[in-house]
Amino acid sequence: MTQSFSVSDAAARRIAEIIASKGEASPPPALRVAVSAGGCNGFQYEFRLDPEIAPDDLVVEAHGIRVAVDPASLDLMDGGELDYVDKLMGAHFTVNNPNAASGCGCGTSFSIAG
Repeated sequence: MTQSFSVSDAAARRIAEIIASKGEASPPPALRVAVSAGGCNGFQYEFRLDPEIAPDDLVVEAHGIRVAVDPASLDLMDGGELDYVDKLMGAHFTVNNPNAASGCGCGTSFSIAG
């Protein structure tokens, strides 16, 4: 069974802006999207620039950027999409995750139906 994760155009553009603002690195870092235990609903998303890509990472390339997801996180986000939203209350990355049973107002914490 093939697992998938995608990146919206808005997220790809914002990642490219962030990487460009950090200066030239060769190769440029990927944005790592990971899931860790914690948050107000049991799991939370983490976003960070990472120059290292592991052999078993899923790497999504879009608009000249790379997003890396480790296998354990991918299990919890399979079929999801990284998005970037810019609303009145602030701009942030978010994951549209079909596996999340519930989330919280902060948008970075979720639970899985058990």
